Amino acid sequence: MKFSNSWLREWVNPELTTQDLADQITMAGLEVEGVEKVAGDFSGVVIGEIVACEQHPDADKLRVCKVAGDPNGEMQVVCGAANARIGIKVPFALVGAKLPGGIEIKRAKLRGVESFGMLCAQVELELGEGSDGIWELPEMAPTGTDLREYLQLDDETIEVDLTPNRSDCLSVAGIAREVGVLNRSAVQGPEIRPVSQQNDESLPVSLLAEAACPRYVGRVIRNVDIKAQTPIWMQERLRRSGLRSIDPVVDVTNYVLLELGQPMHAFDREKLSGGIKVRLAEPDEVLTLLDSQKVELQEGTLLIADEEKPLAIAGIMGGLDSSVTRDTQHLFLESAFFNPVAIAGKARSYGLHTDSSHRFERGVDYRLQEKAIERATRLLVDIVGGEPGPVHVRELSETMPSERHITLRRTRVQDGLGFTLTDNEIVDILTRLGLEKIDENEEGWTFLAPSFRFDLAIEADLLEELARVYGYNRIPSESVTAELEIAPRPESKTVQRELEQILLARGYFEAITFSFIDSDSAALFDPLAEPVALQNPISAELAVMRTTLLPGLCKVLQYNLNRQQSRARLFETGLRFVPGPQLRQEQMLAGLTYGSRLTENWTGNRDAVDFYDVKADVEALLAHTGAAEEFHFETAKHPALHPGQTAKIMRGNGEVGVIGALHPQVQKKLALRKPAFVFELSLEAMGKGRVPLFSPLSKFPEVRRDLALLIDADVPADSLVKTTVAAADETLIDLKIFDVYQGKGIDLNRKSVALGLTFQHSSRTLNDEEINAAIEAVVRKLEEMYNASLR
Repeated sequence: MKFSNSWLREWVNPELTTQDLADQITMAGLEVEGVEKVAGDFSGVVIGEIVACEQHPDADKLRVCKVAGDPNGEMQVVCGAANARIGIKVPFALVGAKLPGGIEIKRAKLRGVESFGMLCAQVELELGEGSDGIWELPEMAPTGTDLREYLQLDDETIEVDLTPNRSDCLSVAGIAREVGVLNRSAVQGPEIRPVSQQNDESLPVSLLAEAACPRYVGRVIRNVDIKAQTPIWMQERLRRSGLRSIDPVVDVTNYVLLELGQPMHAFDREKLSGGIKVRLAEPDEVLTLLDSQKVELQEGTLLIADEEKPLAIAGIMGGLDSSVTRDTQHLFLESAFFNPVAIAGKARSYGLHTDSSHRFERGVDYRLQEKAIERATRLLVDIVGGEPGPVHVRELSETMPSERHITLRRTRVQDGLGFTLTDNEIVDILTRLGLEKIDENEEGWTFLAPSFRFDLAIEADLLEELARVYGYNRIPSESVTAELEIAPRPESKTVQRELEQILLARGYFEAITFSFIDSDSAALFDPLAEPVALQNPISAELAVMRTTLLPGLCKVLQYNLNRQQSRARLFETGLRFVPGPQLRQEQMLAGLTYGSRLTENWTGNRDAVDFYDVKADVEALLAHTGAAEEFHFETAKHPALHPGQTAKIMRGNGEVGVIGALHPQVQKKLALRKPAFVFELSLEAMGKGRVPLFSPLSKFPEVRRDLALLIDADVPADSLVKTTVAAADETLIDLKIFDVYQGKGIDLNRKSVALGLTFQHSSRTLNDEEINAAIEAVVRKLEEMYNASLR
């Protein structure tokens, strides 16, 4: 919201400087973005009148003008503007005048003709964007008057950045109301009286979308002079609010929007067929908007229409075919209340954002329409003349916003704010804000919220208003004290931060990516799932909710590779969103490795990372739970992973994660020159660990026996280890596979696996008979299960 300081002070004028006023507004929760002067720094510019104008004798594009306005009489000025002509009033910079940018006007000679001054365009005075000619001032502007004095340019603009809940301050009236409350000052706006009816014409109005538009006010104004000029004071107020002057009708509707906060629109009465219908868009309807953009109207869009065609997108923008032009003689003026829910998001869906939509989608006072139409009528009649008809009000009371009664308890004031206010202060602040006290008892008060405050609905809202108006800087500062008990944490719970530290210690870096991904990535990594699509995504690359963390990590990998980082170790923790009858959110831990196993070093070892490197990292995470033996790996298939290098991670009979290399097709689509290895674990399943228990160390010697076995090539090592452990007795304390061989001297369908078995007893030394018995039991079981034989 942008407005001029002088306009605001016509409504309310506290004894504050402009900067103090801006600071006060900011402290009240309405942040002031900036305070700027309304015009550039210039002096010596008066209102001049061209009394004679001739062609320059030696230049086709120059004119020699005689200009009145200089205290010393008429002056000769050479001007290059095409619109220079006899009789117009223009800004006249006298000799010695200083213009913005440090320019000083001096006596000059242009193509042999002397020039005593300069005729100025708007842009040269920093008073607008007009640069295609000299600025034509109103005919009644007094010749010779200082331009700064005439336009009251010793003024500032104040721009306020409002939060969406404070739509009541999107007007000078709303800001003035706030300033009046903060300073206990009287607020006095322009007197708005009903304009007398001069014809009986009105248009019937049908509200077919009852919930979206429960109130519509219209008025016909006949015989207007659209060629009249908008008063300079109105043009200036619009300019200082960031709007340019277009024509008197548009200027008046914009002025009322800025002054009162009620968006309005004017139609050419002769272009309307029958009455007004407020309805939803029908299939295949199109509308050409005021900006000449032709749009296909979407289902559910609220329209203003007549008996034959759409006229405007309600609350957003009018149509070109029914717009006011230079030939318009009769107007139909509308002022309506639209439910914010019906307008929210519609402008954006058409790629639009207008001052009207900005207000309607946040909420407009639902009792303001008649006042606004009377104000606009008075301004129009004063500027373009015309004969107003009756004000036609169509209202559906059953779908209008209901009155909001809010109860405030005395005890809640102290509890909620932390300081005490007297009853008189509480009632004074709230009534000055526009609330009406309708009941009072021993417990507190009941107030009726004003129609312009959509954000006041519950008791907490009133507490916020009390603190805001009382002054945040006046609230006493006290240290909060409380007796808090530290919540117990089970020792068996695995802490996410500890898992992250393990990965950091192993050379990984943490990545943080969006929870949303593009639909192509979702299909690439999890084609069997139908991810939840966002109704209003920020961009096409953030269109669906991720069902896995892997696409985000791969995007980070690509980003790093594009910046000459050839080695990457990344991990991320976050939610994945699993679709189903009910959307399920799971906290996951995912990792990715790419490139060389080690960083570049003098030993020259440049081996590439492989599946077992990543598996070792995952096993380190699993070991941190204290229950590593509960986890195992099984061969698996995954649509995004290599069919021969993929395993699912199991805990008992439940799957807790997956590990593997990216599928070659995925690798190709991601333009990766080397294999990338990934894993993903459920943190919920990882969170259940086991408390470590101390076991005394044995003082007796270990005995190691090695076995070289021939087994079928398709026997998994995990199965071999589990069978060996089950076959041996409790004296087997360690088991390692230290060699695997396939090749010369061995059947193509067989492989040689070397096992290292370590035995130890806690209370005595083992003898050869015990160890041999254990080895025989192991060999016998492996022969039985896997057709194994000793080499």
